[in-house]
Amino acid sequence: MKEKKALNQEALHYHAKGRPGKIEVIPTKETANQRDLSLAYSPGVADPCMAIYEHRENVYSYTTKGNLVAVISNGTAVLGLGDIGPEASKPVMEGKGLLFKIYADIDCFDLELNTKDVDELVRTVKILEPTFGGINLEDISAPECFEIEERLKREMNIPVMHDDQHGTAIISAAALINALELVNKKIEEVTIIVNGAGAASISCAKLYVTLGAQMKNIYMFDSKGLIHPSRDNLSEKKKEFLNDNKPAETDLAAALEGADVFIGLSKGDVLDEDMVKSMAKDSIVFAMANPNPEISYEKATAAREDIIMATGRSDYPNQVNNVLGFPYIFRGALDVRASNINEEMKAAAVRALAELAKEPVPDIVNLAYSNSNLTFGKDYIIPKPVDPRLITAVAPAVARAAMDSGVAAHPIQDWDAYRIQLSKRLGLDNSLTRALLRKARQSPKRVVFADAENISVLKAAQVVVEEGIAIPILLGDNTKIQKLMEEQNITLNGVEILQPAEPVSEEEERRLSDYTETYYALRQRKGVTLRDAKGTMKRRSYYGAMMVKKGDADAMVGGLTHNYPNTIRPALQIVGSRPDVKKVSGMYILMSRFGPIFLSDTTVNLDPSVEDLVEITELAAEQVRKFNIVPRIALLTYSNFGSVPDAPAAIKMREAVRILQEKHPDMIVDGEMQAHIPFSPDILSRDHPFSKLADGGANTLIFPNLSSSNIAYNLVKEVAKIEKIGPILMGLDKPVHILQLNASVREILDIVALAVVDAQWREQR
Repeated sequence: MKEKKALNQEALHYHAKGRPGKIEVIPTKETANQRDLSLAYSPGVADPCMAIYEHRENVYSYTTKGNLVAVISNGTAVLGLGDIGPEASKPVMEGKGLLFKIYADIDCFDLELNTKDVDELVRTVKILEPTFGGINLEDISAPECFEIEERLKREMNIPVMHDDQHGTAIISAAALINALELVNKKIEEVTIIVNGAGAASISCAKLYVTLGAQMKNIYMFDSKGLIHPSRDNLSEKKKEFLNDNKPAETDLAAALEGADVFIGLSKGDVLDEDMVKSMAKDSIVFAMANPNPEISYEKATAAREDIIMATGRSDYPNQVNNVLGFPYIFRGALDVRASNINEEMKAAAVRALAELAKEPVPDIVNLAYSNSNLTFGKDYIIPKPVDPRLITAVAPAVARAAMDSGVAAHPIQDWDAYRIQLSKRLGLDNSLTRALLRKARQSPKRVVFADAENISVLKAAQVVVEEGIAIPILLGDNTKIQKLMEEQNITLNGVEILQPAEPVSEEEERRLSDYTETYYALRQRKGVTLRDAKGTMKRRSYYGAMMVKKGDADAMVGGLTHNYPNTIRPALQIVGSRPDVKKVSGMYILMSRFGPIFLSDTTVNLDPSVEDLVEITELAAEQVRKFNIVPRIALLTYSNFGSVPDAPAAIKMREAVRILQEKHPDMIVDGEMQAHIPFSPDILSRDHPFSKLADGGANTLIFPNLSSSNIAYNLVKEVAKIEKIGPILMGLDKPVHILQLNASVREILDIVALAVVDAQWREQR
């Protein structure tokens, strides 16, 4: 109860902090001067107005309509809370808009309508058509939701979908197709028991019929029992699933005997182990009530080993999550200016999701779910929400179906270009950072923030606490920190603040004395006196590094307000390198259209020797594997496999490759080669078929010196506007990671997540 109350308070704070709510409207054009404003509004705005007046379709060229969806509710069926009204539904609708944006880059306005009158609601939505490119209906009670959607689809020329109905249907249908394939059963032959007869249940059953299920084999139950012809209390929608192949008095337990499939969209704990045991061999149970399924995953899988189980929960395999569908369905529909979302488009989404689950799982997904090798099978029948391929798999399938079914007004001509455009919409770093954050949350660690007298650091610390990523420890002047938090409305209740420069408690005095003696012992033969040691240990970067060394913290992040060398020096002096490492090195990750690219060494070693390069490569490979990604390593210079035989840099890289291949025969490493070669599969396979990289290129690049690596990293990052993560410090005995000067809150969060995952990995090792 105490935990629930704390969560309630945290949720309220989350929605109220800073700017209340979860979304905002921001300009997408320049507004810096009067000229910009005269173009944005009067007099310049008249030109696009007249262009649209003359040709109505120009509205897609000159306004946001083509990427704008309305999320609309009247608050009559909000989550499991029921009819709580339009105002109370607004947090949910804002959240839906947020999901549209982060998963498919679709802009949203949420509109909460104060009416339960079907005619009034339909008319209100209909007259909004000039504004929006699509309509997402949400949390509207049955049976009104059916009529509302059907009428709007008939009367409007933009895509309309009630996600509560069709979202679950599409995702569960993809899961069902794959589950049936695994147990070698045909959808036309299986018996399906559906418990629940609301909007989602009816839509699920109708979609299954579209995919081949037989009406005679579907038995649907509502709160009063089997949907049977003898009943006189049924809505028109329920009557579509009348079935008299079983007696009217048949209860759920009796219906399940010998059944192949159970679909639950009702309430928790309506099934028990005996009911599951009575089902047919290789039974399929989708218990999708939230948060408590119709039967728990543990009970169902304990009842029988051959079961394929899915729930609506993220903490068990096979989560039926609507976010796998609606963002990408609307994305595809908007991109071809579809006039509606028809059955062909929904079926295309089903097939795309089902096929995606059979493809090799990206390493980034394995990382997020702490699984070294997710593969298609009974515990993986639908893709995971963090899968970065969803947008490029589902949206094109939906768009193509819209074109094939004749509802697309703006057909796509170049599908390869379209997929690249989809990838760029989100910034490909999203999937990796989400995976890191998810991994960090599984076991948060104590992280020292050495630069806590900084607004960005404090904002990042607040997010860290709210997201459960880590347990922050702040270093700095308490008065300054409290003042900054008050000015910025930052709340960090319970977070420890330590003042290395002026200890305020006996415990802090004792700790400073202990740290001083330890540092003096480490550095007394390096010219450091005891007095020097005490002064040095009052500096936050040294104090934080010592906290990690002594086990008073699990990791440290610092460097935001100091040059890189001034922050790495304390880490090297106090924490030092691992016993098996001679040279510490650094890495950046660039999020390119090829996926994550790892660059090393980008921060530490000026002109590494052959031996140094070998160790840098080994550390880079180790770091890449921590992300559950197989390292494919290219050693770069200006020569390709001996084409410049006598050049010193080429010789160095060539020799490093020779040693690496001898030491690690299974390592995918090759070189020397020019920087474009690893990303030119045609050149590799044609001119260098002997190379270990010929069949797939590289994801990890090793440079001959710091100058070349730093130039390459900064040039690509700025000119191509590629997102980055890093720098990552490799080879230290304990996790210390250095921020770039003036790093953003987002970049600080990435490093904190990396530090936590680093600490987790060391703990496991």
